[in-house]
Amino acid sequence: MTYRRVLLKLSGEALMGDLGYGIDPKVVADIAQEISEVVKSGIQIVIVVGGGNIFRGVKAASAGMDRATADYIGMIATVMNAMTLQDALEQIEIPTRVQSAIAMQEVAEPYIRRRAIRHLEKGRVVIFGAGSGNPFFTTDTTAALRAAEIDAEVIFKATKVDGVYDSDPKLNPNARRYESLSYNQVLTDDLRVMDGTAIALCKENNIPIVVFDLSVHGNIVRAAKGESVGTTVGGNL
Repeated sequence: MTYRRVLLKLSGEALMGDLGYGIDPKVVADIAQEISEVVKSGIQIVIVVGGGNIFRGVKAASAGMDRATADYIGMIATVMNAMTLQDALEQIEIPTRVQSAIAMQEVAEPYIRRRAIRHLEKGRVVIFGAGSGNPFFTTDTTAALRAAEIDAEVIFKATKVDGVYDSDPKLNPNARRYESLSYNQVLTDDLRVMDGTAIALCKENNIPIVVFDLSVHGNIVRAAKGESVGTTVGGNL
C-alpha cells in the first residue's frame, strides 16, 4: 500500500446513484464495502461528503434565496449524508465517527482536529460533515482544508467520470483524458477539477489529487494501493 492516511471526497450526487434525488441505499452500501477494504488493509481514511443530492446552496441562491442561508442549509444536508454513510459502515462493523463543523451534539461530534487524528490512529473512519462551517466555501475547499489539517497524503475525488478531460467527453467524443496534470495547468486551463481555492490549498501544501470514476467497483481500493486510476493532479509534477 502506498498511502498511510487518505481523504476521500464524495459528492452528494454520488450517493443517489441513478435516482433523481435522495439516497440510494445500495450505492451507499457498495461505497461502504469498498471503504471497509481500505480500512482493513491498514490505511487510515477520512471522508468529506457533499449534500447536492438533497440541497444545493448555489442553485437556491440563484433562485433568490440569501446565499449564506442557502449554504447553511446545504451544510445540514451534508450531515444527513454523513450519518447515512456512518450507518452503512457500522452495519459492516467498521467503527465510524461523524464530526460536524456546525454544533449538532445530539447526532455528531464537533470537529476537533486532534480528536479526529486520534480516531484515525484507533482504526476508525472519520466523516466530516457540515463543510467548513462557513458559507461561500465548497465541500471541495473543505476537503483540501481538512486534508492539510490532518496531514493526509492524498485526496481521492470520486466522480462520475474516469478522470479529467480537456473538454466535456459527453459533448466531444474526441475529448482527451489526462493521465497527470500540474496544479497550474488546472488553474490556467480552468479544468474545474476542484474550485480554485481548493486547488490553491492543495498546491500550497503539496497534496496530490486523484480523480477517478466511483461507479467502477474497486477503484477506491485501487487508488489507495497507489495503482493508476483516473487523473493525478499535483504531487511532484
